[in-house]
Amino acid sequence: MTQLDLRPRLHRAWIVAAVAFVALVGAAGFRAAPSVLIDPLHREFGWSTATISGAVSINLILFGLISPFAAALMERLGMRKVVAAALLLVSAGSGLTVFMTETWQLLLLWGVCVGTGTGAMALAFVATVTSRWFVAKQGLVSGVLTAGGAAGQLIFLPLVAHLAEDSGWRTASLTVSIAALAVVPLVLLALRDNPADVGTTAYGAGPLDPPPVSATADRTAMRAITVLRAAARTRTFWLLAGGFAICGASTNGLIGTHFVPAAHDHGMPPTTAAGLLALVGIFDVAGTILSGWLTDKVNPRVLLAVYYSLRGASLLVLPHLFAATTEPPMWAFIVFYGLDWVATVPPTVALCRRAFGADGPIVFGWVFASHQVGAAVAALGAGLTRDHHGSYDLAWYVAGGLCAIAAVMSMLVPPPRNS
Repeated sequence: MTQLDLRPRLHRAWIVAAVAFVALVGAAGFRAAPSVLIDPLHREFGWSTATISGAVSINLILFGLISPFAAALMERLGMRKVVAAALLLVSAGSGLTVFMTETWQLLLLWGVCVGTGTGAMALAFVATVTSRWFVAKQGLVSGVLTAGGAAGQLIFLPLVAHLAEDSGWRTASLTVSIAALAVVPLVLLALRDNPADVGTTAYGAGPLDPPPVSATADRTAMRAITVLRAAARTRTFWLLAGGFAICGASTNGLIGTHFVPAAHDHGMPPTTAAGLLALVGIFDVAGTILSGWLTDKVNPRVLLAVYYSLRGASLLVLPHLFAATTEPPMWAFIVFYGLDWVATVPPTVALCRRAFGADGPIVFGWVFASHQVGAAVAALGAGLTRDHHGSYDLAWYVAGGLCAIAAVMSMLVPPPRNS
């Protein structure tokens, strides 16, 4: 009995982080599911690619714009209630699609409901979990949760694509709905708003360390607006926001939304294309960790310029790599693009922190919102391109050119005054 008492107990913070990880991976997967349903919906209803992409665009833009205010809602109602309600909204939005017959229903359910629900579990959720439950290992936990969320949207796709092809898109939508619903009890049972709620302290906190102090919801929301107004007066903000908008356009908006239907246009089975995107998600984790390490050693402006330049070059080559089967050049693209997928995040965060000090995290929240606006524009624009030209080729070339512009914008970011 004494030996059992001497064993170190797992700190409750790690359980909270694990539940948050599950919710984030799931939310990312739920948000990405429509990308593999474009062709099935087009075949059944005759809706254009642009129309279906419009729902994805609404989804993407709400995911970004809600993020800066999600923390305020969590301050007022608590993490557990907000995340549980968000999962219920995702479940309802996905499940009710099986009854839809009109395009406005698609826009409302996949666009507004799923976009709002997943947006409540974006970067604000990561920041809230790490700040309330961790004093030590904050960087590690934040990195793992961020990478998990980014990879989840891609890793989830093969299952949805397989279900859509074998059993129909309604089965895939219901599976997403049930999966979101299944996470709700886990959140209600294991997620807690503060360490004090379960009689403990944050991980790594000393006995004399004060508990984390949260601002009121109204003050949090007001500060987000105030910081945006101040940051918007600087050239640094617009250069970072513009570059990150192009980042979103060339990743979530274009590749994340249209890679599967574009590959299918060339004879590749949707399940195979979705599997390739899942591999992008796996390599994304390694790329994000490596980029974080490089950000501490290399000028972040240079890193961003290199990332955007290489990404743009790869997008210019991509139209020539599509085929009915996966050849070695496509494998090389998948590995390279995966490493670069969200490698832009660590240097962008670093530049926000260096330029805006204590307001850096809030500024990054708004920069991330611009990322999702860019993604939404690209998702819709690529759909229109496919409808009008019969292929996605022009979309890839435009994205490649935009990445070159983002590289130049990154180098134009003014260095911090103390450098």
